[in-house]
Amino acid sequence: MSGADTTRERAAPRKPGLSRRRKRALSRAVQYAVFVAAVAALAVTADWGRLRNQFAQGDLAGEMFPEIITLALRNTVLYTVSGFVFGLVLGMVVALMRLSSVGPYRWVAGVYIEIFRGLPALLIFIFVGVAVPLAFPGTEIPGGTYGKVALALGLVSAAYMAETIRAGIQAVPRGQMEAARSLGFSHARAMVSIIVPQAFRIVIPPLTNELVLLFKDSSLVLFLGVTLQERELAKYGRDLASTTANSTPILVAGLCYLLVTVPLGFVVRRLEAKAGEAK
Repeated sequence: MSGADTTRERAAPRKPGLSRRRKRALSRAVQYAVFVAAVAALAVTADWGRLRNQFAQGDLAGEMFPEIITLALRNTVLYTVSGFVFGLVLGMVVALMRLSSVGPYRWVAGVYIEIFRGLPALLIFIFVGVAVPLAFPGTEIPGGTYGKVALALGLVSAAYMAETIRAGIQAVPRGQMEAARSLGFSHARAMVSIIVPQAFRIVIPPLTNELVLLFKDSSLVLFLGVTLQERELAKYGRDLASTTANSTPILVAGLCYLLVTVPLGFVVRRLEAKAGEAK
């Protein structure tokens, strides 16, 4: 075959067909159409009248305020913050034990992390409410229900936060520790003054995400047995729903959860974005 024939073959027009860009655009259009059709089908087939009667009674929702904010939401926030603080302190200790050169410390920390990450949070609440009083008769957890919730949430969250903090510490370049030791810092002082602050800048986004999870897990407080003044959002909404035979209180309680979790989720995304820019 001559060079001219080869050139003519290369210059021959391609067979008519869709380009990759057109195929992608067509695929997106089909997906959008399917999505719109599914939403339209749900909107047409749903019984909006029954849903409105069961979940959107404005007068019933109005009667829940301001108590749902001043009592239920306040208790939920207190449970969450106390559990997070306890879990953060315990998680830091467990993380340092996990990184310790002392074998028993590492083993104890590893067993703790595996157990409390593997067990459902519900079982931990039952354990704190039932097993602890049986194991230590005559002793009371300080703070009553608030102390029990802080202990249960803290035990659960500490296992997750310990691994997060450990990963953050290991992400700090080793040269930071070596530089601190060359300046005369002890290992403990270098860890507290140099390594841990840098690690926390790395792990703030996942720790904030853990705060969101704890806020939702605080609903398990009902398994400890609470008084009317100790109810959190989920139990408050469920009690009112049972009393009124209507689900509007549950919907309002859910909206109150979103009132906190949505802004926290936005904060997590902003922190992750800033961390990505810093890299």
